[in-house]
Amino acid sequence: MQLTRRHVLKTAAAGTALAAAGLPALAQDIDELVIAYNVNLPSWDPTTGPSAVNPTIQGIYQSVFDQFILQQPDLKPAPGLLTEWGWNEDRTQISMTVREGVTWHDGSPFTADDVAWSLARAADPATGNPINFIWGTLANHRVEGNKVIADVKSFDPTIFKWMYFLTGYVLPKAYYEKVGPEGFEAAPIGTGPYMVEKFERNAFVRLKANEAYWGGAPEFKTVTIKFVTDAAARVAEVESGSSHVTLEMPYEEYDRLKGTLNGAAAPISDIGMIFLNDIEVMTDPNVRMAAAHAIDKQAIIDRLLSGYGVKIDTLQTPEYDAYDASITVAYDEAKAVELLAASGFGPDNPVKFKIQTTKGFKPKDYEMVQAIVGLWRKVGIEAEIEVYEIAKHYELRAADTLAPAAFYNWGNSVGDPTTSTGFAMFGPSPHSVWDGEDLIGQIGPLWGEADEAKRIEGWKAVDKYIAEKALVIPLLQYVQPILAAKGVTVMPHASGALLPHLMKRA
Repeated sequence: MQLTRRHVLKTAAAGTALAAAGLPALAQDIDELVIAYNVNLPSWDPTTGPSAVNPTIQGIYQSVFDQFILQQPDLKPAPGLLTEWGWNEDRTQISMTVREGVTWHDGSPFTADDVAWSLARAADPATGNPINFIWGTLANHRVEGNKVIADVKSFDPTIFKWMYFLTGYVLPKAYYEKVGPEGFEAAPIGTGPYMVEKFERNAFVRLKANEAYWGGAPEFKTVTIKFVTDAAARVAEVESGSSHVTLEMPYEEYDRLKGTLNGAAAPISDIGMIFLNDIEVMTDPNVRMAAAHAIDKQAIIDRLLSGYGVKIDTLQTPEYDAYDASITVAYDEAKAVELLAASGFGPDNPVKFKIQTTKGFKPKDYEMVQAIVGLWRKVGIEAEIEVYEIAKHYELRAADTLAPAAFYNWGNSVGDPTTSTGFAMFGPSPHSVWDGEDLIGQIGPLWGEADEAKRIEGWKAVDKYIAEKALVIPLLQYVQPILAAKGVTVMPHASGALLPHLMKRA
């Protein structure tokens, strides 16, 4: 059956009618699982362009493509397309054993050549992989039977973690070289649990179960993911029965519906933060520190997020490897006033700058920024709010043209400090907008530190320096709300990825 916009609208209307009649669809009656998703999918290549590093899209990508290494719901790695991996004794080479008996969606065999080619392609700057500098630490990829060997150009202690993180996907060498980038975008194939049946940009993607999936065929044979970027509309989708599953709704709506629907809310690896760009007034440390001390994070969590959140003062959560509970930035309105006064600012002569934010991408994102702006106004900061789509944030961040302040949710599902503090704050990184040479000098040596204990302590020292200088404003660790129809069981993934192949009939 071909799915069209008209079909989606008719399905939604039918679902609404069933709900109105008090006849919600039961899981055993669901032929087509419908998910109301909170973001559009701009591209089908999970390894290139700004969308490749958008944590929210990874659930869609992981439905179609497999990563080199499987990441379990508790974030621990497990054998995937690679069954074994590791360094040699002097860490000058890595070796990976490739799973046998796997097929691509077109029926062709998956081989070690696909792994070697995918790694070499990711390392090539010309392909547009936004973290090719990570993959570029490996070279001379070669196949020996069902093993892939690569030389270590520069030692990166996190290289295998990236194999189950952003852009760490295996693509089909022969098929991609045959159809090219445009052909792949039009008809993507992977080895994942679902195959793409139909894709209508800015509307939906319809997925069909891969019955030959090496990890076992998924329970729901057809899944339609509708792109519903408005939070209120997503709530309406599941409440009416038009969709069976959704995520990232306002917490008061989650609390209202979690009794009549299946609800799950657990901390995930994402954090909410405010990037500070080292331009305009943000070059004044008093302004930055005042902005940090003026925010009552716990009050925002309690009042706007109904208590669903964990206050943080560094870019680490309690689950991350370099979390240090001793690093704190207190809410101190009087101190904020004092700091601003030292630079000649105050309520009668406010410092002015712009803060950018999404609206509805994460629960209460815009409302949180409104509350922060209100707290800032009390101490002598006048901030103008600019709302943009998440894609615009990536575009501006990559060009280092974000406003002096920009709200964002940062994902770090591997929990390593390089993938939180490192990429967010290291000036040469395409994901950072803070270019201070002092911080670059502190972070630089940590990238290749082979002594793990020394590496982690080094990152903790960097986090302490960042907190003292207020080079970024961490706010909270997110708790992800998910609502599902009765009879549908959703397994939450601590990365925040919503994975339909892990959903079951109750």
